[in-house]
Amino acid sequence: MVQKAKILLVDDRPENLLALEAILSALDQTLVRASSGEEALKALLTDDFAVILLDVQMPGMDGFETAAHIKRRERTRDIPIIFLTAINHGPHHTFRGYAAGAVDYISKPFDPWVLRAKVSVFVELYTKNCQLREQAALLRLQLEGGGSTGAVDGSKETAGLLAELSARLAAVEEQAEALTKQLGEEAADPSVVATAAHLERKLTGLRRALDALEPGTGGGAPVLPAHG
Repeated sequence: MVQKAKILLVDDRPENLLALEAILSALDQTLVRASSGEEALKALLTDDFAVILLDVQMPGMDGFETAAHIKRRERTRDIPIIFLTAINHGPHHTFRGYAAGAVDYISKPFDPWVLRAKVSVFVELYTKNCQLREQAALLRLQLEGGGSTGAVDGSKETAGLLAELSARLAAVEEQAEALTKQLGEEAADPSVVATAAHLERKLTGLRRALDALEPGTGGGAPVLPAHG
């Protein structure tokens, strides 16, 4: 059974958190509330999240400052952040969000379907990433525990695991390609550019990890990304 992904919702207004929960409940994932930047950072100390929905305008530590802290931590720097804001100060304000590490920037009121679709893509990517790590761990055990006895069967099992890893990675790459179409048609759209760059980094790490497992490449135990 695949474990549910966790989605962190950060907003100082309870009614906004309630609205986000109502929109995202259809995804059937674990939704975690945080009413401030400080509370969000505490949640990130102990749990892994597929994506963070972060309100920009909050008293005390605002969204930009919270995102900066998230990106400075090695454990959390690769978690995608979607900024939510009720105001629009123009391109400078938007680009400040991308500079802070956001992969997308959505102005309120937003289309519930669009928000749900965008979040679902990151959840899917995170889930496939977790599955790849589990398969890689099984393969490492197979490679480390394989001896002369049952070498043929072990070789077949290893080849099967490698094939499954390749198939899973291909599915992630298809998902990444579809995401750029979901997020917008304009190639110069900063949200598309930022999201595509994030996915490219994740896919490069996954592909290198898979290549390290291929026989004859000289690779050791792979190091897969910790977050989706």
